[in-house]
Amino acid sequence: MYVLRRIFKTKPGEARRVASLLQKQAQVYHDAGQRSEFKVYFNGATVPGETDVVILEWTDEALMSPMRGGHQLPPAALELGGQIRPLVESHRIEFMELMTPDKMMDV
Repeated sequence: MYVLRRIFKTKPGEARRVASLLQKQAQVYHDAGQRSEFKVYFNGATVPGETDVVILEWTDEALMSPMRGGHQLPPAALELGGQIRPLVESHRIEFMELMTPDKMMDV
């Protein structure tokens, strides 16, 4: 099981808008069966820490290429992505292995 985290640095003052659009986009992927339950969180200068940051996080059993044969990206998700891109200065993705009981060491 893996945890995937997409981290976006937005243009100043756009974190809430980007978070709203990402919430919609992730829901489209979820409804199409292409993403598990997810969370979107952001800091639009309402809490301490780095501002203008949005994070989308979900889990998956396997890491799969979005360009794999036979895979179709939902058109609505692509449209939302087109609205998100101009509001983002940079982004990255993190992959982490989720600790599960079967992976635990006898320590």
